[in-house]
Amino acid sequence: MKLAQRVQSLKPSPTLALAAKAKELAAQGHKVIALSVGEPDWDTFEVAKAAGIKAIQEGFSKYTPSNGIPELRQAIAKQTEKEIGLKVSPEDVTVSTGGKFVIFSALQTLLNPGDEVIIPAPYWVSYPTMVELAQGTPVCVACDESVGFKLTPELLKKSITPKTRLIILNSPSNPTGVMYSKEELKGLAQVLKEAPNVMIMSDDIYNRLVFEGEVAPHLLHVAPELLDRVMMVNGAAKTFSMTGWRVGWAIGPSVWIKAMTNYQSQSVSCAAGFAQKATLQAILEGEGELKKALTQLKQRRDFVVGLFKDVKGVTLSSPDGAFYIWPNIKSFFGKSYNGKKILSSGDFSNALLEDQKVVCVPGQEFGLDGYLRISYVIKDTAMTEAVERLKAFIAKLT
Repeated sequence: MKLAQRVQSLKPSPTLALAAKAKELAAQGHKVIALSVGEPDWDTFEVAKAAGIKAIQEGFSKYTPSNGIPELRQAIAKQTEKEIGLKVSPEDVTVSTGGKFVIFSALQTLLNPGDEVIIPAPYWVSYPTMVELAQGTPVCVACDESVGFKLTPELLKKSITPKTRLIILNSPSNPTGVMYSKEELKGLAQVLKEAPNVMIMSDDIYNRLVFEGEVAPHLLHVAPELLDRVMMVNGAAKTFSMTGWRVGWAIGPSVWIKAMTNYQSQSVSCAAGFAQKATLQAILEGEGELKKALTQLKQRRDFVVGLFKDVKGVTLSSPDGAFYIWPNIKSFFGKSYNGKKILSSGDFSNALLEDQKVVCVPGQEFGLDGYLRISYVIKDTAMTEAVERLKAFIAKLT
């Protein structure tokens, strides 16, 4: 059977594939430590759970509007107004089945064949594939350690061509946890003002999970005049620990938002009604639980950064937000494990999994080799053991 060309080279999400591998090994009796999954290990906020249960009990389990229930769109608009300091209409909000599908929908409704999308690397693993599925061309711009893993105005300017249709920005970043400052965003905004045909997608999924201030600096903080070109993407998954509830949203230009709503109506129909009710309550009443989660997250960030100071050959910077560290493992390239040379982050992570049953995502999956993405939202005891296993593995390299 011959499948469609668009899926013939399609591979599964590496992060989800590694999570599945970890569960498979655990089922075989191995004591696996998974540092690969991008979700908090604490439970969904109590206010969200209670609202979801109440909605089910009250029979709120039928279809909703494809762009989400009006009260949720109103709450999202008000929350976004507070975050960016600009007026947002509920009519310019669409809600769907998770932030991942919202990004997919946005790309499907914007791009034509051959349109270029600038993606700073390291990037979230799904961006380039989603662009390709929309028949666009990903233009991945390497942003290495010398520029703090962030796109610079110079790199952006060099990457824009007459075919450029969109740029994707993600701050705090998955996988690095680094965050753009207002000054850095001003520099990018100046270049974008000179390229009026380029739209901007701001993936703000981690914007509340920051260690300084209440919200991450945003492009619209420094360039509000770009509002009619910016699609803001967010969701309940990371902020409220609701990854499995699948509620995400976008706020942007009305024409684009309406097209996304139509696309959603012909594909996934709508997000589950009870999950929308849970998200509504999390937005309205989840601030107290979020503060507690952030306190715990910062403690874990500091703890894991401290642990890695004792790992010889590994360097890393303390992240500004999200829940990942991005350690540099290049010093081990050229060494061998069981007679096989390590030439990439993939080789390193595969050997680490084989030897120590520790699961990390190799940096090459994020478009920049030489690093690992490690999620540190696990208990301190498990993280301590994982680092000890890492040290034991490194000691075996020759």
